[in-house]
Amino acid sequence: MPTKIHPTAVIDPKAQIGENVEIGPFVVIGEDVQIGDGTKIGPHCIFEFCTVGKNNLFTGAAYVGMPPQDWSYKGEHTRFTMGDNNVIRENVTLHRGSHATNLTSMGDACMLMANSHLGHDCRVGNNVILVNSSAPAGHVQIGDRATISGLAGIHQFTRIGKFAMVSGGGMVNQDILPYVIAQGDRARPVTLNIVGLRRNGFTPEQIKAIKHVFKTLFFHGLLLKDAIAKLRAENLPPEAALMLDFCETSKRGIARPRRNVRELETAGND
Repeated sequence: MPTKIHPTAVIDPKAQIGENVEIGPFVVIGEDVQIGDGTKIGPHCIFEFCTVGKNNLFTGAAYVGMPPQDWSYKGEHTRFTMGDNNVIRENVTLHRGSHATNLTSMGDACMLMANSHLGHDCRVGNNVILVNSSAPAGHVQIGDRATISGLAGIHQFTRIGKFAMVSGGGMVNQDILPYVIAQGDRARPVTLNIVGLRRNGFTPEQIKAIKHVFKTLFFHGLLLKDAIAKLRAENLPPEAALMLDFCETSKRGIARPRRNVRELETAGND
């Protein structure tokens, strides 16, 4: 199937367009843009300074590679990149990097629902979902298979761990540990994402180890550094040890549960 370009589309002559690409009405593709094979671009999208992988879908009115919303940005040549098989819905905004890192990046098989936003210098993994009107600010890192629910906001430089879920309307200002469900203002873990782990093939033994780490970190009355040291002495599987690595590399601090110890001793048991 040959590439289809609507006659109203405006494409910079230096833009690189792959094979089997569809470009709809009133699309604008500016300079230094690469569009991978099999990608479909709906009407009224704008692309600048970006590399888009293969078989991505933009349903319409997406703004890709726009300048960062950063007062210190002075027109430096920066980029936005994304992998393959992503779905970008209506009115999504994807900003390119600032001079701080020069890059905003997103992996493969993500879905960004209508009106969601990805700020400058973010690093987004694979299979991530941003639900309607969710908004990671600049320099946010989001791990593989994380879900950011509708109307959630994420503060600059904050990290969301793998397989974590931020509930609708959550306001995140500290790092969210892998595997947890976090909610509220300011968002804190309320339980483990057990259903998500099972759906993604985690074994009962792996889930048991993750529960053990979660409870030891927060519900045994230990300082975080002492809990980590205690757990490091154990023979943990890599999936559980990831939680310790995440804690030790935190710069904004780890979001911790609010509820009392007795309630949370049973957290994640279902």
